[in-house]
Amino acid sequence: MVQNETYNRIDEITQRIVSGGEMSADEGRWMIALDHDYLPWVMAGADRLRRTFRGDEIESCAISNVRSGNCSEDCSFCSQSAHHKTEAPVYDYISSDELKAQALRARKWGVSDFGIVSKGWGVRSEKEQQQLTEYFETLSEESDIGRCASLGVLTRESAVKLKEAGLENYHHNLEAAESFFDNVCSTHSYQENIDTIKHAADAGLRVCAGGILGMGESLNQRIELADTLRKIGVESVPMNFLSPAEGTPMQDIPALQPYEILLSIATYRYMLPKAEIRIAGGRQHLRDMQSMIFFAGASGIMVGDYLTTSGRSVDDDLRMLADLKLTIRGDTQKTRKVIPISAA
Repeated sequence: MVQNETYNRIDEITQRIVSGGEMSADEGRWMIALDHDYLPWVMAGADRLRRTFRGDEIESCAISNVRSGNCSEDCSFCSQSAHHKTEAPVYDYISSDELKAQALRARKWGVSDFGIVSKGWGVRSEKEQQQLTEYFETLSEESDIGRCASLGVLTRESAVKLKEAGLENYHHNLEAAESFFDNVCSTHSYQENIDTIKHAADAGLRVCAGGILGMGESLNQRIELADTLRKIGVESVPMNFLSPAEGTPMQDIPALQPYEILLSIATYRYMLPKAEIRIAGGRQHLRDMQSMIFFAGASGIMVGDYLTTSGRSVDDDLRMLADLKLTIRGDTQKTRKVIPISAA
């Protein structure tokens, strides 16, 4: 009897969202805590929501770690922090020619958005601004691939300068729920994260913001993060799953199990039914179940390598999408509408 009531409740929430409603945070906390026996039913609903609001085109992105190591930030998960003793590579900005080669290769894969990722707290000097401008100009001249960046905290002025330099998308994760953030970072505040997202959107940039699950947060805090992203109106939500890096404070945290990852993805689809939910770092923890992310509601993936770890073979990812009869969305963000960000 209880089992039937659970199935009925999942169906009722699904139909409500399809009809234009939403799932409450309390319902999200209930869903993400369900026993794994209910996972197929939750995924079936999440897949329906993905098809309803996002269709069968999958958005893909790739990134370049253009400057690595000795980061001034102390993020507990990150192998690039100067506060931790890790084996992460250390180098200054790569050449524009190298970046161009990476971007052209990514475009051949069908990637629509290419992210420039640089360590540190925002853009602090004119030298950095000039280097980034050179990158954006090179990408604009050599490819129609979307120009994205993840550069840390932004001020209102630096966001405008990046937009004027040719940037189109800005990525800045909240990383975790505000109630857990003290366990993640002390060198910038949660409010600075929120402000960065708003500054980027106010400057006319498309915003991508999500977080990392599996850092020791509770299930309720995972929903708190999803609810915050919903309240500020983020359009693109990357979901990462902690890959514990040796030498970091989080090195001994066990990786999430596949069913927990899939249930988290599905619940985020319910919480954020219209968002682009893209699966990024930590996808390897799903092992042979990686293709199930789309049945759990994902509508995008990051392909290729990550910042300091290797990703799955791109050929395997493309074959996976073909086998699932899913197509890669080939357009760039030039045709997309920039969605205003609300205050949290």
